[in-house]
Amino acid sequence: MANILVYELDGKIYINLTNKCTNDCIFCLRKDKDDVKGQQLWLDNEDSTADDVAAQYEEILRLKPCNDNSEVIFCGYGEPLLKLNVLKEVAKYIKKNYPQTKTRINTNGHANYVYKRNIVPELKGLIDVISVSLNGESSEEYNELSQPNFDNAYDEVKKFIKECSDNGFETIASVVDGYKGRHLNLEKCEKIATELGAKFRVREWIPNGY
Repeated sequence: MANILVYELDGKIYINLTNKCTNDCIFCLRKDKDDVKGQQLWLDNEDSTADDVAAQYEEILRLKPCNDNSEVIFCGYGEPLLKLNVLKEVAKYIKKNYPQTKTRINTNGHANYVYKRNIVPELKGLIDVISVSLNGESSEEYNELSQPNFDNAYDEVKKFIKECSDNGFETIASVVDGYKGRHLNLEKCEKIATELGAKFRVREWIPNGY
């Protein structure tokens, strides 16, 4: 089956660049489902280029012009910033051809650790909003819920959030709440987000996915 790199959810357009991730979150919908509203997001391979993404993006706009193209979200079955170069090329294409379209990344905030450099300035002019998964009030809670594959991940996430805010991005720190009846201390999480210069967003866990 051909790779689904661009898909729609609730009328919005999403971009699915990779299935690789540095987290193994216990609440991730891909643990229980292979699709989002019938759209298979498991990729056959990781070889897709920015041109492949652009072609699917144009096809979605052609087939369903009623789609809301006011915002495009880099979010799929993996961590989008693990395909940094492809992401930047795709974002550049969107900004050039659809300058009114807002671009957002939903990320786990591990990119600076992965690349061993601060990649945030590289996103200026390409990305408008960066939403980072905070997912907890402490490293212990974060590790339990997000199961990162390296040590000190929570500190890296917080540093990434602050970098995004300091670089002038609209920055959102998000948490998933309600996983199998478990609730986080949202006041503490919001306080952390605010101190890092970010807005705060609570995403309710969806038991059966989308």
